[in-house]
Amino acid sequence: MLPLPRQIVTGKARLAGVLGWPVSHSRSPTLHNYWLSRYRIDGAYVPLPVEPAHFVQAVRGLQAAGFRGANVTLPHKEAAYAIADDLDHSARRAGAVNTLLFQADGRIRGVSTDGDGFVASMEAEGLAPKGRALLLGAGGAARSVAAALQDHGMEVAVTNRTAERAEKLAEALPGLGVVPWSEWEEQLGAYTLLVNTTSLGMEGGPDPMFRPSLRHAARHLVVADIVYVPRLTPLLAEAEQHRLKTLGGLGMLLHQARLGFREWFGHDPDVDPDLEAYVRASF
Repeated sequence: MLPLPRQIVTGKARLAGVLGWPVSHSRSPTLHNYWLSRYRIDGAYVPLPVEPAHFVQAVRGLQAAGFRGANVTLPHKEAAYAIADDLDHSARRAGAVNTLLFQADGRIRGVSTDGDGFVASMEAEGLAPKGRALLLGAGGAARSVAAALQDHGMEVAVTNRTAERAEKLAEALPGLGVVPWSEWEEQLGAYTLLVNTTSLGMEGGPDPMFRPSLRHAARHLVVADIVYVPRLTPLLAEAEQHRLKTLGGLGMLLHQARLGFREWFGHDPDVDPDLEAYVRASF
């Protein structure tokens, strides 16, 4: 990998960032600033730690400061959906927003790139989205991934510690199944794909040691985790112990980021081995 040229940041720089709480784990700044340096674009992308109670105020402040927009990570994706003036089909289908695009007329366009980014990361590893999928979680990321997998023809079910949230998600996405949290480990044999869409197992998250049993999994099960810090989550470590195919969260991050970068900075970036190596080096 060749050394990157020095990043250009002048008084005319285009600005974007990532809103989250916490946000210290995010590699989005590393990713976007790599692209800015690589393509010699005058711009900067910064981490924006914002408590949930201050989310709306923070977004309005970014608009006033001249930002082009922002990515949105946990726990703000549903709040971002609410603040957007215009929602793309992807956002309406997902019921959440992970990319805010600030328009010249002051309106905010909300987009969800999580689901398509996840599918793209599967395909980049030669994994076809087919068969039956079980998703852990029922929040914004779960809905986005579930909708994308359904759109690719998969039969999808979700499980969540709070059953009411899973039932509510099933009402929003026709055809979505619900599995009780107390039973999902025993039912793994019926699935070809398991996806953790929660912050369980995330460094700095509510349960960084989350490591469920996979002893009932079929040999063909693919285990995916959208968490990418740490790179090898306890769930993925458990899957490797059972010699199951795994998919980490970094690929989803890289692929979902392209649309926002293109809109904010005016260039369609590549996802390639050099980018992956650069971001991995930051772990």
